[in-house]
Amino acid sequence: MIISIIVAAGENNEIGRANGLLWHLPADMKRFRQLTTGHVIVMGRKTYDSLPKGALPHRTNVVISRNSNLRLPQCTVLNSLQAALTAFADEQEIFIIGGAEIYRQSFPLADRIYLTRVHAEFPDADTFFPPIDPAEWQLIADETPLADETSPYNYSFYTFKRKRV
Repeated sequence: MIISIIVAAGENNEIGRANGLLWHLPADMKRFRQLTTGHVIVMGRKTYDSLPKGALPHRTNVVISRNSNLRLPQCTVLNSLQAALTAFADEQEIFIIGGAEIYRQSFPLADRIYLTRVHAEFPDADTFFPPIDPAEWQLIADETPLADETSPYNYSFYTFKRKRV
């Protein structure tokens, strides 16, 4: 199983504010959909709560929550990241989609990071992604789309693979 983190982060690793996104980037949403469709996605309960329409279609939605009584439509609710990884160990690739605490827990376990780097700073952010250490991660793909009218920010798509010793 490949454990992949997928995230969009500002120049200072900002990922959110008040349980919401800091930007709207249609190309990032399209990339997210293309990469995760047909796969298991793992998220914390706050990330689930931030989804405007609940569970994301055409994916197996797994929500991590300490509340053992929590039931969410079209979701599997488990009490830990490890329980999610064990329950779906036969999957080819699992995507960790947030939030900050789930990213922090999954970071040492991850094999890949799909990062959309938003080339802007967001001083009012209150949620951050861990720094990517170049000693541990190798950049294997780098794409900077041309700016267009649908995005107020420049951005790049990066893919990192964990260096194995």
